[in-house]
Amino acid sequence: MKKNKGILSLIATVVVVAILGFTTIVGFGPTGTGAAKNINLGLDLEGGVSITYQVKGKTPSQSDMDDTKYKLQRRVEQYSTEATVYQEGDNRLSIEIPGVKDANKILDELGQPGSLFFIAEKGKDGTPNYTMQADGKYALTKSIEELKEANSIVLTGTDVKNAQAGAFEGKMKNTEYAVSLTLNKEGAKKFAEATKKAAGKETIGIYYDGEFISVPMVQSEIANGEAQITGMESFETAEKLASTIRIGGLSVELEELRSNVVGAQLGQQAITTSLKAGAIGLAIIFVFMCAVYLLPGLASSIALVIYTGLILVLLNAFDVTLTLPGIAGIILGIGMAVDANVIIFARVGEELSAGKSVKAALTTGFDKAKSAILDGNITTLIAAAVLWMKGSGTVKGFAQTLALGIVVSMFTALVVTRIIVFAFYAVGLQNAKLYGRKSKERKPIDFLGKRKIFYAISGVLIIAGFIFMGVNAGQGKGILNYSLEFKGGTATNVTFEKEYSLEEIDKEIVPTIEDVTGDKNVQVQKVEGTKQVIFKTQVLDLAQREAFSNVMNEKFHVDENNIATENISSTVSSEMRQDAMIAVLIATVCMLLYIWFRFKDIRFATSAVVALLHDVLVVLTFYVIARVSVGNTFIACMLTIVGYSINATIVIFDRIREELKTKKRGQDLELIVNKSITMTLTRSVYTSLTTFVMVAVLYIMGVSSIKEFALPLMVGIICGAYSSVCVTGALWYDMKKHFAKKA
Repeated sequence: MKKNKGILSLIATVVVVAILGFTTIVGFGPTGTGAAKNINLGLDLEGGVSITYQVKGKTPSQSDMDDTKYKLQRRVEQYSTEATVYQEGDNRLSIEIPGVKDANKILDELGQPGSLFFIAEKGKDGTPNYTMQADGKYALTKSIEELKEANSIVLTGTDVKNAQAGAFEGKMKNTEYAVSLTLNKEGAKKFAEATKKAAGKETIGIYYDGEFISVPMVQSEIANGEAQITGMESFETAEKLASTIRIGGLSVELEELRSNVVGAQLGQQAITTSLKAGAIGLAIIFVFMCAVYLLPGLASSIALVIYTGLILVLLNAFDVTLTLPGIAGIILGIGMAVDANVIIFARVGEELSAGKSVKAALTTGFDKAKSAILDGNITTLIAAAVLWMKGSGTVKGFAQTLALGIVVSMFTALVVTRIIVFAFYAVGLQNAKLYGRKSKERKPIDFLGKRKIFYAISGVLIIAGFIFMGVNAGQGKGILNYSLEFKGGTATNVTFEKEYSLEEIDKEIVPTIEDVTGDKNVQVQKVEGTKQVIFKTQVLDLAQREAFSNVMNEKFHVDENNIATENISSTVSSEMRQDAMIAVLIATVCMLLYIWFRFKDIRFATSAVVALLHDVLVVLTFYVIARVSVGNTFIACMLTIVGYSINATIVIFDRIREELKTKKRGQDLELIVNKSITMTLTRSVYTSLTTFVMVAVLYIMGVSSIKEFALPLMVGIICGAYSSVCVTGALWYDMKKHFAKKA
């Protein structure tokens, strides 16, 4: 890079930082309109709309309620991946959608869930089931009960798996709009029979909530369970029809009971402290990188500023909802961005030690670090992609922020940092002393010689977890300290004499409720525009409810008539847990296959996956013993640890692979593994330290909910560093020795 080009690169960097600063930091002001202000925040950080539906008619079975809850959850995810659905009592379902302030708009778009029918134009006796009226609308000529008895109902909403709006090019090269339907196996069979009979001569009317929403003509027999409704006047019309069909596929019929706008669960203090903690953590990392790596450290710090700005812009651009689990994804992205730079600079130091010039060392350092950076990030990106596609709710939201963080961290490390470093060199900063200390050849540490000790430590930690699970179960406390999201609880709606701020509630009221209920994880929601506050706790028995009511009356002068209590279900349904488990299993298999493909040795892949399982079980032991609350953040925490750990493992495996290629005749395999771990030890320590600092500052400054989220992450970071250095290489070595390839 020539001097003029270097100057232009540095000027361009300053301009980019300024633009990102303007479009993000300006957004924090009270009148700001930048990306940071416009990011969608979850219920925990911002609040949203709460809508409660009640089942029409008799009380349904629990299986019908569970089915409806899950399907409704998937419906409302069109508004936000962080939308939640939970059951109240025997026949009510509540929806909470973050970032929305207009409950009426949501109600109009969702309609009254249930009662969707596909009706044949004529009955078996040839008489019409519906006719067009003078106003151009269709109306039934028979009741729904009569149509059911006559088998004129072709499909019901439960036969429809999905409905999506779309656009396509028509015969006249114009844009046409349609709704694509996908039916389940039973629905496909029934629809094939009905369309074969009606093909080219009759319609099938789609009847929802008391009126026909579409009456399309059947063009031909549809035998594959996939149909298309064409002739929509606009995409909005098609989307409205698709949305109505989707919401109509529920097991029960619902009607609106109430709707409210609710405030943030954590409050402004949580957001403010999180932002401050993030800024302090980044500042500490900047100082550390500059102190250790000098000029390249400064370049990486500037790249991290650009990374942070790009993440905020992309969160806004892709309409991603940010919650505490999402913050975990961003923290992991920062850790991986720092990790990539540490790998590069360590390689540069090695090349300088070998006597190369600064320019040659920089070029070779970036090139040699590329494979480890790409493999580590792509492996984690594969997991994020699977979780994004197969997960639901919080898992999907976490995967979105994680995927964005990984892509941006790779770009800033491999492109932005490189441009800035070479620009520094081009403008005349060419003294080797400015580019960090030369790496000293270390004597390999005998990690493998101590592997039995490491295996024993890991075994004791994992077995301790299972022992304490049994102890907890025996004491009736439950294996894990499941939160409301996993086991449900009690929601108590209290109308106070005056309106309290969320900070006042956290300081004055919540501690009192904790004393009465014994629950240290009380969730709070304010109903905006009223004096109502909803307190969600563990399940309260009759005595606890009476004590709750008494303390509200004695300390806060609340009449018992202004206290309404209802048991609520978990927001993480069994189907959602199953979705998450399937997604994690698929992601694990995909990671295993990728590592196998890249390293040409299944023992690398197997030992990496075993190490991941090790980290998950050790952190689970911490959850069991420390009784840290297991809620939505638990899933994100575990996935963050998996992503962090696999990245650390790949770096060591990459060095082993490189050493094997240059292996000298008679060189001991044990020496190669010990040497590879030792050569990457600085990277392991520095990356773990910087990521730990980020989370530790968040823990120190955060409110209680954030502390419960950050503490297991800190344990996971330490565990991930331990397993990658002390366990993974040893596992590969043992597999290599005991399962050697046959000739």
